Amino acid sequence: MSKEHCFYCFDALVAYFEARPVVAPDFENSEYPLFVTWSTSEGRDLVLRGCIGNFKAMPLYSGLQEYALTSAFKDGRFPPIALKEIPSLVCNVSLLINFEDGDDYLDWEIGVHGIWIEFRDGKGRKRTATYLPEVPKEQGWTKLKTIDSLLRKGGFQGSINEDVRQGIILTRYQSRKAQSTYDEYIQSCE
Repeated sequence: MSKEHCFYCFDALVAYFEARPVVAPDFENSEYPLFVTWSTSEGRDLVLRGCIGNFKAMPLYSGLQEYALTSAFKDGRFPPIALKEIPSLVCNVSLLINFEDGDDYLDWEIGVHGIWIEFRDGKGRKRTATYLPEVPKEQGWTKLKTIDSLLRKGGFQGSINEDVRQGIILTRYQSRKAQSTYDEYIQSCE
């Protein structure tokens, strides 16, 4: 895992706006589940602009290119990233590893594990939601607050109680993560 993965995501985004092909990367084309996260740098803070990924292992070349664009333009929580925002962007790539079934909804460690939950909504429909390992720690959340937030993120609209939480099927995972600013990307191109 290296900044090269992030540089490739930046190149995919810039190539999209310039209507040109993406430059082929030098890293291995191994298969991983992955997430691409875009944020804007506002002083010392990063403000989320898009984060989408896939739990199915996919080749890094096609996976990173696809999710660099998907997270930039199709994260329904945010307007699509505009060309003028690119110089302020920070890219994070997370390659997901070490998937394990949790014994219950509390069987994970803040700052170590990402969690993926499966649950039934009030109408009995199966729903899922995930947070990458860094999210609960960055937000200062407890395990309970994280689980309740994930239920809401996944579309649960009813009252959250212990019975609802006990019905969760939890998978924990870890990630290898790299981060790059746009300026670092530009330096890598020179």
